[in-house]
Amino acid sequence: MKLTVVSRCFFTAAIILLSCGLQPIRAQQADTSSLPLMFDPRERLQKPDLSSVPRIRFLTTVDFPPFNFIDQSGKLSGFHVDLAREICRELNVLERCQIEAVPFAELLTDLDKGEGDVVAAGLRVTPALRGKASLSRAFMQLPARFATRVEEKALDQPASLRPGETGVVGGTAHEAMLGAFFPGLKPRTFARRDELLAALRKGEVKAVFGDGLQLAFWLDSPDAAGCCRFLGGPYYSRTILGDGLTLAIRKDAPLVAKAMDAALLALSRSGRLNQIYLRYFPHGL
Repeated sequence: MKLTVVSRCFFTAAIILLSCGLQPIRAQQADTSSLPLMFDPRERLQKPDLSSVPRIRFLTTVDFPPFNFIDQSGKLSGFHVDLAREICRELNVLERCQIEAVPFAELLTDLDKGEGDVVAAGLRVTPALRGKASLSRAFMQLPARFATRVEEKALDQPASLRPGETGVVGGTAHEAMLGAFFPGLKPRTFARRDELLAALRKGEVKAVFGDGLQLAFWLDSPDAAGCCRFLGGPYYSRTILGDGLTLAIRKDAPLVAKAMDAALLALSRSGRLNQIYLRYFPHGL
């Protein structure tokens, strides 16, 4: 049987940024063609016996494309939906799984009330969330990226930028990251993202630095009109950009929590997690 999909709410699309962490600062530049490895391939986690679990109910939203959204046929779709399906297939409980879309503000309330078992919706990992739910291993991190204009043909790496040539939205995690890892760039700050991107289009700055997911969508949008491209590779920092995307599981469902980690590890090792990633990010992030 297929994963049962129930939709309760439809609302405007939005992108959720990950929060800052508290660990020592560390950044990594990585390849864009595949999902960055989040699991130790040598690790082994035993899948628990779920015969006593009558069903596993995933909660998500429709406001985080391409992770969860309503497609043109009116069906609940996205990375998280496909991930839930593959998790259930890996655990051999596909016939006992369902996924329901609820308003973002109701996710943790419904989880706490026992109306769902697992939240797959890009929740920001905070101490408060850790107090309310068990968290799976992180399975994806959203990178920071540079973008520049296509006509800047001689610009091939961020190291080629000079002070004042890079723009960033002020007061954001990305401004903090840019200052920490590229202190010599001394960026121009903008109050809003649309102002930042307009400045790049007009050539008022040679490059911008921001959320890789948002920039990827913008580069392919009519608003960008083919003006711009990514510059250099993706950059990751758990300290500044957060721990990454995880699943939140009911505190009183330790068996389900163990099953989520075991399934995620198995999907990562088999390559199926990367297949889902490339399905929604064919050019990577």
